[in-house]
Amino acid sequence: MSPVTALTYVLPHRLLSSLARRLAYSRNCAIKQWLIDTVTRKFGVDLSEAAEPDPTAYPTFNAFFTRALKPGARTPDPDPRALLMPADGHISQCGPIVDGRIFQAKGRSFTAAELLGSEADAAPFRDGSFATVYLSPRDYHRVHMPWTGTLRETVHVPGRLFSVGVDAVASVPRLFARNERLVCHFDTDFGPMAQVMVGALLVSGIETVWGGVEVPPYGHAIVRKDYRGKGITLERFAEMARFNYGSTVIVLLPQGAATLDPALHAESPVRLGQRLALRE
Repeated sequence: MSPVTALTYVLPHRLLSSLARRLAYSRNCAIKQWLIDTVTRKFGVDLSEAAEPDPTAYPTFNAFFTRALKPGARTPDPDPRALLMPADGHISQCGPIVDGRIFQAKGRSFTAAELLGSEADAAPFRDGSFATVYLSPRDYHRVHMPWTGTLRETVHVPGRLFSVGVDAVASVPRLFARNERLVCHFDTDFGPMAQVMVGALLVSGIETVWGGVEVPPYGHAIVRKDYRGKGITLERFAEMARFNYGSTVIVLLPQGAATLDPALHAESPVRLGQRLALRE
């Protein structure tokens, strides 16, 4: 474990993330432009793909960070049987869910029940499959639908806000099941599908297309919102949610729904819309 990761055990996670949120929404031109220029330079952000390529045109750092892509910058896999990668980034891990457990890294794992907040929610995924996608600060920060689904429920699970960088993932036990997260449950034509938006240190917000800002406020107890009967259906490849700053999205599929693309492995660079899995 690196000294930085060790330090995060004692840092005031929510306070730091709240301060980062204030900076992200600041309309002070000098502050927002310094943040935009620093991140663009340090992480090699490619603004040529953005709907607004001018870095000075964004009113806040958050507007820059959650920027839209220009039309055609990402396209869905043409095979209609293909489930799609939900975001740009890197595969942290992917594979089968073994007896309800999800692999994290280097012998570490956590249960689907811990991640989702209940045994009942995890039951359909017990022997299914998962893909964990890490979005770095350089990436497009909107998360899209792998497959067409109707929103059934969201579950805001309170927690810490550890970094989700490579060292933290390798070092912090049950990391994704400890961090603050928003679980989004969808009903599809193959059964249930979950997309889990995992917060992280300095990630000061999670927003959805149907509810706007979901996090913060940070939670102190599990909060469920029932959307059954509301008719919220999102098509394959449609935008679902977005992060402020880098973080992680985890896709859970039930057994027999689809076969993960065999080309995917830990640290594979991925792009929104490429093939995640193929319907069986």
